[in-house]
Amino acid sequence: MTDLDKCQKKMVEKGYSHQFQATEEGLKDVQTGDVYKPADVEVPNFFRFEGISDPDDMSILYVIQTTDGHKGTLVDAYGLYADPIVAEFMLEVDNIHKKVNKQ
Repeated sequence: MTDLDKCQKKMVEKGYSHQFQATEEGLKDVQTGDVYKPADVEVPNFFRFEGISDPDDMSILYVIQTTDGHKGTLVDAYGLYADPIVAEFMLEVDNIHKKVNKQ
């Protein structure tokens, strides 16, 4: 199991059980079919991962909350192989945060 898999499972345990997919129309909730515009989405956290044996094997996990209460995740490649639709959508989301553990 990869760190990405572990992180996804942890997010599901925290209630982020929906899966999202970026489309030309907006961010689609795979379970419900609802489509959201950037103004309807908040990203309270995100995580970046790099492959152990291949630095080109990078991904990012976005933690998503919608204005109507749906919570889930969106996974994308990071860097050269990133999906341009995801990148374009995320650039328009105003409310993106990275939680930092304070020690």
